Amino acid sequence: MNPRRKFLHQAGLVSAAMAMPSLIFAKAKPKFKLGLQLYTIREAMEKDLKGTLTRVSGFGYQEVETYGFNFGNNKYYWGLEPKQARQLLNDCNLTTSAGHYDLDRFFGKDQAGALEKYVDECIAGAHVLNQTYIVWPWLAPEYRNMEEFKRLSATLNKIGEQIKKGGLQLAYHNHDFEFIDHDGKIGYDLILKETDPNLVKMELDLYWLSHSSALKPLDWFKKQPGRFAIWHIKDMDKTDRELHTTVGDGVIDFKSIIKDYKVAGVQHMFVEQGNNYVPDAMSCVQRSAGYVKNNLLNLV
Repeated sequence: MNPRRKFLHQAGLVSAAMAMPSLIFAKAKPKFKLGLQLYTIREAMEKDLKGTLTRVSGFGYQEVETYGFNFGNNKYYWGLEPKQARQLLNDCNLTTSAGHYDLDRFFGKDQAGALEKYVDECIAGAHVLNQTYIVWPWLAPEYRNMEEFKRLSATLNKIGEQIKKGGLQLAYHNHDFEFIDHDGKIGYDLILKETDPNLVKMELDLYWLSHSSALKPLDWFKKQPGRFAIWHIKDMDKTDRELHTTVGDGVIDFKSIIKDYKVAGVQHMFVEQGNNYVPDAMSCVQRSAGYVKNNLLNLV
């Protein structure tokens, strides 16, 4: 190689090397926003709503999942009207893509048209907040049998269609009771089979799945790939499996689970902790934020 060609070759290598950091940083941008289910910090929010959300943003959270929607009194989100709630989140540099709405309180009750009316209110509120998902969060104990799971599935399809027509998406959030064995059958399997995947997505609570399911997360993902649109990242205490703990300090192998995010079809991940706040809920969500940012979101 003559001196001039050698110089140009070496200069090209140097230029390529200098460009490498920008490429690395571009790839390092997380695919998912760091999310938090606000129920985790409900008590702190009741004492100081804006201050609490400001601190959450300071911990690195970028989006939140709302909880509660009080129908009929114009004080829908934490005592605020939808426009007020949206402005509050904007002021705190937070967005919201999903919310738990109290859809379950109408199930099994003879209130003609009440659920449909409530769903319309939910759609209107969710649009104001720029949410994509309306989540069915709960099922009362008296309805936790296979016959009721079948009726629940029909209800989910019905309101899922209503929500889809409203430009949004319904999701169903699990607990432990969907995985209880009923003579060889379980409710979660029935819900997956009986509901339309286009109308009803799944918000998968990874704590409850790990707590009560005989199958691992990937086994469920393979049953219906792409349907598990939202995850709750909630960890299990090492000494008492009935207790939650800060993410990364428990027994759930989230690093292994997150590698299958494409099979699951997950779009949003929310840190959640429902109990066992040591020393307090705000400290817990701060610690969980650090672990998720540094050990999970960087894997996708």
